[in-house]
Amino acid sequence: MDTIEAECVVSSRAGTRPRPTIGLREAVAVIVGVVIGAGIFKAPSLVASLSGGATQMFTLWVLGGVLSLIGALCYAELTTTYPHAGGDYHYLQRAFGRPVAFLFGWARFSVITTGSIALLAFVFGDYMQQAVPLTVLPGDWGSTAYAVAVIAGLSLLNLRGIRTGAGAQTLLTIIEILGLLVIVGAAALFADPAPARSAAAASAAVPEVAALGMAMVFVLLTYGGWNEAAYISAELRGGPRNMVLALTLGIVVITVLYLLVTWAYWTVLGLEDMAASEAVAADVMKTVFGAPGEKIMAVLVAVSALTSINATMIVGARTSYAVGLDWNKLGPLATWDHERGTPTVAMAVQCIAALALVGLGAALGSGFKAMVEFTAPVFWLFFLLTGLSLFVLRRREPQMPRPFRVPLYPVLPLLFCASCAYMLWSSLSYVYSQSLGGLNAAWIGVAVLACGALLLLVLRSRHDRPAT
Repeated sequence: MDTIEAECVVSSRAGTRPRPTIGLREAVAVIVGVVIGAGIFKAPSLVASLSGGATQMFTLWVLGGVLSLIGALCYAELTTTYPHAGGDYHYLQRAFGRPVAFLFGWARFSVITTGSIALLAFVFGDYMQQAVPLTVLPGDWGSTAYAVAVIAGLSLLNLRGIRTGAGAQTLLTIIEILGLLVIVGAAALFADPAPARSAAAASAAVPEVAALGMAMVFVLLTYGGWNEAAYISAELRGGPRNMVLALTLGIVVITVLYLLVTWAYWTVLGLEDMAASEAVAADVMKTVFGAPGEKIMAVLVAVSALTSINATMIVGARTSYAVGLDWNKLGPLATWDHERGTPTVAMAVQCIAALALVGLGAALGSGFKAMVEFTAPVFWLFFLLTGLSLFVLRRREPQMPRPFRVPLYPVLPLLFCASCAYMLWSSLSYVYSQSLGGLNAAWIGVAVLACGALLLLVLRSRHDRPAT
């Protein structure tokens, strides 16, 4: 049975299926909220350290926006041709079959989405503990308490319905953007420009190609997450036109903000101090406003983490919902609340899993952060497969109406797949050079997929067909 048919069957059993309830503004807010997390407060210093000068540095950030826009155009074709709450899961299912799609769904649930929520919750907790310390709790328990509270609170917020969650997302994104503009305004209005380096020093710092390639890795990681718009494609009002607009506007807004914030860092600190900074945004605010600036920065990072957590929760639960459509044993995940417009069971399960990972993170400390980061090759593998699914589905299903076709096909999709392949190779190279608990870090990603494969065997042995 085709997944679309299965969705109709399971949805009727569960009560309903997704319907258009999200506006263009809320969709852009989700995209911007997912992408702009803690990365923009750290990555620019790494990019600066690998660049030979300001020109190269800003060029890399522009190039990151262009590559992200190319990817967004590819996703625009997939999302408008196959609008579905499962997003990437649905495209992988149609192109490569249910086993590949299930492994992707498992990886998202076990590490990619829930791990990101847990890590962002710890970021929120760490910075809130700086701004408003919970002195009644011993040691690092204040950060953990904040992390638990934000996951539980935002989960309850989103369980109230998509309108509540999307409304909160819009408000949080506006606050986040205003916060970033505070940094830009501080540099433009209150700071003395950092002294420029001499021409001789600048020419002596021409970076190697490998260094620029590594800088591009950090840039693309900071842009990562725009593809999450695919998970609200079935709920977006305005049809294909608004889907294309949401992806395009989201990337443009993010690129402009990244360029402005990077300019602010460079203006206040200069390239050398920017590259040497361990907390570049905090250093900028401290330089301009003194000690109070650090407090402002802590709140801003906390708000950015909060914005990303909420957006990730909205899109993450929809993958589990789509998995529930395809597997009878996991059918309860396909429960969709008509009045609230949300996958209630999937959202609740996601909350429980994220809280469990917070507990694991509290026990492992920095080892937990490393464990999640070491699964990056798994993410880039499936991201590459999603890009390839565009070629497969064009060939396999030429009769499907395509309201939007990616321009310059196949050149732009090939560029997108090439960037994904490069990121896969880079992440694999990094992981193979690391270890955790005495084991090569590459085994972590293998273990995640192996657990998914074992679960897949159990499901297939009992119900080797979609829900009927």
